[in-house]
Amino acid sequence: MRWLLLLLAFMSLPALAEVRDPNENFFQPKLGDLKEDLAAARAEGKNGILLMFEMDDCPFCDRMKRTVLNQSQVQDYFRQHFIIYPMDTRGDAAMVDFKGKDTNEKSFALEQRARATPTFIFYDLDGNEMARFTGATQTVDEFMLLGRFVVGGVYKDMKFNVYKRQAQAR
Repeated sequence: MRWLLLLLAFMSLPALAEVRDPNENFFQPKLGDLKEDLAAARAEGKNGILLMFEMDDCPFCDRMKRTVLNQSQVQDYFRQHFIIYPMDTRGDAAMVDFKGKDTNEKSFALEQRARATPTFIFYDLDGNEMARFTGATQTVDEFMLLGRFVVGGVYKDMKFNVYKRQAQAR
């Protein structure tokens, strides 16, 4: 009887995806020059650059890293299509913005209107904002849907919440 209960308990668990450190497998090491990164993204055939604006003490950022950004399918899909960096909204690290202007992470975050964390902003190969998602997604599937929304160019025709509702209705 114990074996049967153990088997039933095991079968009721969701399929376990490979979990990997998001700092090593989702984000890429920052060079600090977004203008050069655009050229690299273009050369690598990427759709653009994805920035996650975050703070060290942000519980929603931490939850995203622990439950969504650590999933191998998320990491593989997003790194296939984007160069991805974290941006500290309180950071003083020097950087160069998309237009070649010297700035720091905190000033850049303010210019990008990334006030809440996390904020995910997708930029095209010219440094123009394609889409923005503020807050933590509820699930891995929702974050993957966000990626397909941008990669598929659907952001040009509708808002993400409409796209999500349509996808859930199918």
